[in-house]
Formats: sequence, C-alpha cells, structure tokens
Amino acid sequence: MNCDLVLVGGGLANSLIAYRLRVLRPELSVVVLERGDTLGGNHTWSLHGDDVSPMQLRWLSPLIEQSWSAYDIRFPSRQRHFCSSYHSITSERLHSVIGPLIGDGLVSGAEIDRVEPQRVVAADGREFTAPAVIDGRGNPGGNALDVRFQKFVGQVVELAEPHSIENPLLMDATVPQRDGYRFIYTLPFDARRLLIEDTRYSDTADLDVPAMREAIGEYAQQQGWSIENVEREETGALPVVLGGSLTRYLADNPDVPRSGLRAGLFHYTTGYSLPEAVRLADDLASIPHLRSSDLATWIRARSFRLWRRGLYFRLLNRMLFLAGPPNERYRIFEHFYRLPPDLVSRFYAGSPTWSDRLKIVSGKPPVPVSGAVQSLFNIRPRTVT
Repeated sequence: MNCDLVLVGGGLANSLIAYRLRVLRPELSVVVLERGDTLGGNHTWSLHGDDVSPMQLRWLSPLIEQSWSAYDIRFPSRQRHFCSSYHSITSERLHSVIGPLIGDGLVSGAEIDRVEPQRVVAADGREFTAPAVIDGRGNPGGNALDVRFQKFVGQVVELAEPHSIENPLLMDATVPQRDGYRFIYTLPFDARRLLIEDTRYSDTADLDVPAMREAIGEYAQQQGWSIENVEREETGALPVVLGGSLTRYLADNPDVPRSGLRAGLFHYTTGYSLPEAVRLADDLASIPHLRSSDLATWIRARSFRLWRRGLYFRLLNRMLFLAGPPNERYRIFEHFYRLPPDLVSRFYAGSPTWSDRLKIVSGKPPVPVSGAVQSLFNIRPRTVT
C-alpha cells in the first residue's frame, strides 16, 4: 500500500498526528498501523490548561472527555485548592473521534516485522510504503536512560450513590506510604462515576495489581463510597528520568523518525506525554513536505532541546528518589505545593523560570541536606522496562 505517511503504532502521539493532519491537510493519505483493535489502548491522559496554548487546547477539545475549572491536593500537613483548569482524554473518546476520520487508513491487528525510513513490513507480509514513516511504538527499552517510575493501577467505577467530589483530587498523599511516594488520584466524571487510581513513585516498574486493586477498594470505603461496578481498569508505569544518555536512547534505527515516548518527548518528572504530543502534532502539520530524512533530523533536534531543558527536572528527580527513604518521598511534593499557583502551573508545563527554580529548592529542605547533595552525584543505573 502506498500513501503519504505511515504511522507505526496508534498510541497517543501518532493518533494526534493523524488527527491534526486529517483536519488541516485532508489531501494527505495517512495510514496508522495499530497492533490492537482500537487507537489509544486503554488509557486516560490528562493535562493542565496551561500546559498547551489556548489555540492548541481548542483543537484538542473534541477529544476531551471531561474538563474542570479547578483541582485539589491533599497531604498530611497541607491541603490546597487550585483555580486552574484540568482536562482528561480517554482512549475510548480518542478512538471514537479519530478512528472515523482516518477511516480505511486505520489498520488494526497489525503486528510489525520491520520498520524502515520509507517502508514498513507487517508480520503477515503486507508492505506499506510512503515518503515518511514515524515510529511511535512506545518505550524502546534498554538501559540508556537512568529511570525510576510513576506507576499506577486505576479503575473507572460506578458508585451506588452520588459522591461529593466536584474537582479532581490530583494527589491525596494522606494514605499509607508504600513502595515509594504513594497517593490516590481521583477524577469525577459524573455524579456517580470516578476514576480512582493508586499511584506510586517507585524504584521499579513492578505492579502488584491485586494489592493495588484492594487498596483502591479500601480507599473508596474510607471515603464512604460503595462501588457498584468497575467499568474498566488501566495500568501503567511512566518513566521518571534521573540521567543517562539520550544519544544512546535514540541510537537504534536513527533514520526512522520517532514520536512520543519513543522519541523521549515527555515530562521528565511526571512521565506525562500529552502536552509534548500536542505540540509535536501541531508543528508537524505545518511542515510542507513530509519526508523521513527531514523528519528524523527535525524530531531528533526537538528531543535534544527537551533533554537540555530537562536537566533541572532530572536533578529534582535525583533528590526525590535518592536523598531520603522511600516512605518519606511525599515530603518533597508536600514542600513543593507550598508555592504560588502560577509557579506550579509553569512547573507542570515544563517551563519554570530561573526564579521559579530557586524558589522550588528554597526554604527548609524536606530531606536531609547531606542526602540531597549526595543524590546529585550518586546515580544508580536502572533499566528502562
């Protein structure tokens, strides 16, 4: 099959690229090769309103399942309410909007055998050729990056009775600390439907799914919620980068352009990729001629710009994971949330000012000073899984 662009993998980044091109440049023929049955897998992606530009938030709006005008956080010694918008996309919504736009260009059940700059060969022998190929099949693995993880088990549940949650509770760290920094993340989709997620900043990507399911049930019970039905469950382990070599991370098959996590385009502290995926799709749609040779160089430069800007985040991550005992990690986030709302917004948008950076590390350290200093230099390699 010949086309203008082949997108390998139907995850978030490639789905947004396909969506933006279909809206702005419908004359282009785009093929998305997805191993599963639908785009996006089984995920919920979220972003703060300030993570992207107002124009980008507008074009993203058809994909947004739910928006809120504020959110809350809760720690043992601090509770705060932030008047800042928050938005979530579900994989179901992603597929229902983008799938029909792509039409026959969406090839599901596609196991990939080989990816080349202008050709993709499926395991069943089918070939797809185009001037441009973009590989967005998630984390390529290996040990090039020194990472820890933000890992989670989340359930979308229907309650027997209405809850009283109006806004997302992005971090409830008043729960027992297990397996690193632990908090419960809650999104209210309607009066009786919630996403309840047990999340941990952990040294490993290992998930004890049965135990985390049980922890979700315990939390719901403590809030006075009776779960009537579990609609779906999602799991994941997002990379939190402490160091390593981006050059080695991107070394395999360098002539093929990459997107999303595979390109290293994500927030180094949260692991969230939605804002970077929005920006990549937006900018790529304005390139007049899509060719793999040009796109590989262009996206690679983008990845390295983010890597250079991310040095400060990697230093903070070292302190988070290496400066103190795992069950005390929550104190670093509790300390962070003392800061002004506009600074918090810039941090999550990946664009803190120099003044912001100084304020984040100012005040009484939430971890031992000796541990904080040692953490900047004592890096223990972990494997990306």
